[in-house]
Amino acid sequence: MVTNQKRLVACPQCKQLSEYSPANKYRPFCSERCRLIDLGQWASESYRIPEKDDGDDFTDAALKE
Repeated sequence: MVTNQKRLVACPQCKQLSEYSPANKYRPFCSERCRLIDLGQWASESYRIPEKDDGDDFTDAALKE
């Protein structure tokens, strides 16, 4: 059984609902504007993975080896 319901998802940039289908060439974004804003944030390195700093990465014993 196939349903023809449109799948709506929230745009990652502006949170507006947009259709997630091949008809929306900007998916998962709602528009080219939101897609370009996101691309700009990647290019400017705004997206980063937090790094846990233990301070124990380099011990005296590891430096002597």
